[in-house]
Amino acid sequence: MAESHQPEGASEHSNRTGSESSSGRQARTPRRSRIIVEFLGSMNLAITLLVALAIASVIGTVLVQNEPYTEYLIQFGPFWHEIFAGMGLYQVYSATWFLLVVSFLVVSTAFCVYRQTPGILKDLRRYNLQVKEKSLRSFPASSTGDLGQSQEDFLAHARRVLKAQGFRAREKTRDGETVVAAMKGRWNRLGYLLTHVGIVVICVGALLDGQFLLKVNEWMGNVEIETRSIPESQVPEISRVPVSNPSFRGSVEIPEGASANVVFLPVREGYLVQDLPFRVELEEFRIERFSTGAEQSYESDLVIHDPERDEPLRATISVNDPLIYDGYAIYQSSFADGGTRVEMEAIPLGPGALRGVDFPGRIFDEMDIPAPGGEELTIEFIDFSVVNTQALLNEEGEEENVFLGPRVDFRLVDRTGAGLYYRNYQNPIPQEGAKYFLSGVRESPAEEFSYLFIPADADDSLDRFRTYLTMLHDDDVRMAVAQQAARGSEDMMGGEEGRQAIARTVSMLMQTFAEGGYPAVDAEIEQRIPEGQREQLGGLLFQVLNSGLQGLYMEVLEEEGVVAITEAEQRWLEDAVSAINALNFYGSPYFFRLDDFDHREASGLQIAKAPGESTVYTGSLMLIIGIFLMFYVSYQRLWIVARPNEDGSGTHVVMAGTSNRHRVEFEKRFAHLKRWIIEQKNVGDDESPDSATNKND
Repeated sequence: MAESHQPEGASEHSNRTGSESSSGRQARTPRRSRIIVEFLGSMNLAITLLVALAIASVIGTVLVQNEPYTEYLIQFGPFWHEIFAGMGLYQVYSATWFLLVVSFLVVSTAFCVYRQTPGILKDLRRYNLQVKEKSLRSFPASSTGDLGQSQEDFLAHARRVLKAQGFRAREKTRDGETVVAAMKGRWNRLGYLLTHVGIVVICVGALLDGQFLLKVNEWMGNVEIETRSIPESQVPEISRVPVSNPSFRGSVEIPEGASANVVFLPVREGYLVQDLPFRVELEEFRIERFSTGAEQSYESDLVIHDPERDEPLRATISVNDPLIYDGYAIYQSSFADGGTRVEMEAIPLGPGALRGVDFPGRIFDEMDIPAPGGEELTIEFIDFSVVNTQALLNEEGEEENVFLGPRVDFRLVDRTGAGLYYRNYQNPIPQEGAKYFLSGVRESPAEEFSYLFIPADADDSLDRFRTYLTMLHDDDVRMAVAQQAARGSEDMMGGEEGRQAIARTVSMLMQTFAEGGYPAVDAEIEQRIPEGQREQLGGLLFQVLNSGLQGLYMEVLEEEGVVAITEAEQRWLEDAVSAINALNFYGSPYFFRLDDFDHREASGLQIAKAPGESTVYTGSLMLIIGIFLMFYVSYQRLWIVARPNEDGSGTHVVMAGTSNRHRVEFEKRFAHLKRWIIEQKNVGDDESPDSATNKND
């Protein structure tokens, strides 16, 4: 068996190498920790985070927060809406990235405070009496002098001047040499701490009010956002937030005479229901308006029903005048309809225009109504408003604000779920010297309304239009009018047979116009007349049609007992023909007329619980004080070294000073101190150190 030989010193080298390796691992670990601490406490990181928060604050100020996503979709369009929603800009102050930025800023600033506090506190207590005369001479502000007085007399004089100038001083004597160290404005150093601690406190308050716990519960799956439009009582438990939630800001609309013990928290494309420990009842809502109809102010009479109270609490809130109750702030934020009852009449836009159907409704409800063709339609009542104004043209063609009166918004839906949105006004609206019943229509809330103008008669009613429309759809009436229009054309058209042909043509054109307007007449002409003859015969047929429509109008006026046709009545016919032509694009077989209503208001309340509010205020106060100390209080230090001259006949003095701010002003101050302490002269004829105590502060 071969004998193993190890070179001399190998074992020692191995042990040393292992020891050095272990030492290297131990050294790397503190080095990594130091790098992390320095990074978290670096100024660059803090500035970057502060810039990010400043940008977020600007966005949160410019962009209205916590609105329904449909409002943002209408405002920005689908493309930018998706981008803004993905970035969380609609709820900036509760967005995940915002909370992370605030959290990192807390950590970063806390590390800054952790690193700097010991040194600052040490500076506040340390006068540094170990300075050498040589080092003092190298200061930018320094001076030397040889005085004829004794060292004790000079030090007594120096103490008086320093005290008069507000300096706190310490002395140390060694080997016959006395060092005087003085400082002034040391609270400047505390300004740094107060500023940074204030930022930490503000950020902690922001985290307390930033729905951080709600975010955590959502990440953990304890809370799910509800996206369906369902009654509050049907919202599942997983979409409800308990009373113990420490902070929130939500809204609720309460009709007059009703109450609520929840608020709705908007979260991205849905909402959560926040339970309250009390019930809020709305007794009455009041609103005041300017002469233009715009809202001037509104307020709500509330009753707080709390099981912890013996009696309900009554209070009135208004805009900028909230109710603070048990840590909850209740703000007056908006108003809306509270479920107004309306009486409607469905007027068929066809043969049965004189046979309308009356029916009741309520805002936010829906009901089924039969269509003329036998299909079922659903009318969904959306909103109601009593006072409405709009800039319209007067008789002189100038725009002026006109009160439009009450209006009702609704949606008409067919069996497939498709439908149009409508806005109908109760009263006829004046426009350029005439009056019209207005009905707006649009395909989606993102679009503007296109209005149907139905002319009102002399009695401000729809009776004449309904009569004219009914007669236009009546075959017998149309033929009688057509026969009258064709009278006297026997000679041109070859006798009675030709006259009957003209009458049938007039009746057919009137029927086509009644069913589809001028586009249907154009289509009929293209189908029946060869292309080469359309230009000539088409114009003739339109003249024949207008003659028939004029004759039908004469029948209507005759029933009303009107003998002479005025300019206003002739304009009514033109407006009626335009309205019938537009019915082809109206999209509804009915014109829904608002007959009467029982108005009910609802108050929009915003209820918030913000436990971090006082924390933010405290941090803001600390920040203000800290900034004031940093910018307006100068930290000044002064050293005086006094020793006997070499010949013992006097005192040799070296004086130096420094300041962290206002260096130019300190140099002037140091020059004065030199005159007072070393040269022992007054600055002015009647100025002494005591009288000039704060002149250069």
